[in-house]
Amino acid sequence: MIKHSGWYALAMSLLIATPMASAATASRAVFGTMPDGRKVYVVTLDDGHGFTARVISLGAALQWLTLPDRNGKFTDVVLAYNNLHDYLTDPQYFGASVGRYANRIAKGRFTLDGKQYQLPINNNGNTLHGGKRGFNMVDWKILKIVKSPDPSVTMQYISPSGDQGFPGKLTATATYTLKAGHKLEIDYTAITDAPTIVNITNHTYWNLSGEGSGSVLDDILTIPANEITPTDATQIPTGKFMPVAGTDFDFRKPKPIGQDIRDGKDIQLIYGHGYDMNWVISRHKAPAPRLMAKVVDPHSGRVLELYSRQPGLQFYSGNYLDGTSVGPSGHIYRQGDAFVLEPQLFPDTPNHPNFGSAVLLPGQTYHNDITYVFSVEKGKGG
Repeated sequence: MIKHSGWYALAMSLLIATPMASAATASRAVFGTMPDGRKVYVVTLDDGHGFTARVISLGAALQWLTLPDRNGKFTDVVLAYNNLHDYLTDPQYFGASVGRYANRIAKGRFTLDGKQYQLPINNNGNTLHGGKRGFNMVDWKILKIVKSPDPSVTMQYISPSGDQGFPGKLTATATYTLKAGHKLEIDYTAITDAPTIVNITNHTYWNLSGEGSGSVLDDILTIPANEITPTDATQIPTGKFMPVAGTDFDFRKPKPIGQDIRDGKDIQLIYGHGYDMNWVISRHKAPAPRLMAKVVDPHSGRVLELYSRQPGLQFYSGNYLDGTSVGPSGHIYRQGDAFVLEPQLFPDTPNHPNFGSAVLLPGQTYHNDITYVFSVEKGKGG
């Protein structure tokens, strides 16, 4: 018989009494099959403590994210579909990586190096989110899956020259990473072999009370922006900058999303059927990520903070959710059942020199790093 010292026996007793910490994991499974027979995959990232994300390769889209509420209960907070067919016919861009150019380009036209380009028209006479077959409708290749300590997945899409009318072959990547402290990082990069324009962002619909739980209009929103870029009736910027002070668009101090959404004082709310416009966080891209928005759900206590270097933030209050989409929980999504926060360049930047530049040249790397930091506010819920 082997005899052990007292310290060994104590260590073994502590090891048995103390549960082993769960290791972070990442796994891949088939989500569905395309009409041509190709497999679409879903990658599940899990920190080992309940913080879990699912990303599908079609559109490099976030399909699931679980977070604890003030009572420690984990719930999915992302609007989504549970089958591939609905994504292939999706008019909502649920969770998608959108590009080549996120948001709108007037009449689908822009000029680069003296040459005019025409893109497909798919939204009120304009081009929205890259055209009729934007990045949300293509299957991204899974390049790498990392299991631990920070589970992540990197996906790639190579957009050929002329794709949706854009010049240059563009190689884009999307990396989703779960970090300690309930942080989700989404990192977009792109390189090109010829001058082109690029603006890639994420289009996740958030409901911090839980997917399918109803309206988010009670959520408390903060956007540290002094201006918006007002639009015409087709939601194309006029080229001007409008101060938010004294308007329905002033979220510099926290207020409920729904507080002013129906007062009808500003034509911009009519054009967007609610909030759907660009807030000017700064006139130029920042050297380091900074807070672009904060949302507090008074019912669950969940808090979302968004950080990015981008100059603009498109805030959309789910105005076109019309009861025709059904989520994984079986609930119908209706107007105002989620919000979308899209850090990006300003809409129609290629046609407004005073907005800066959306041009990417060979040898340069486009970069949009987005960080969501989730936490919980204690107190009594609604």
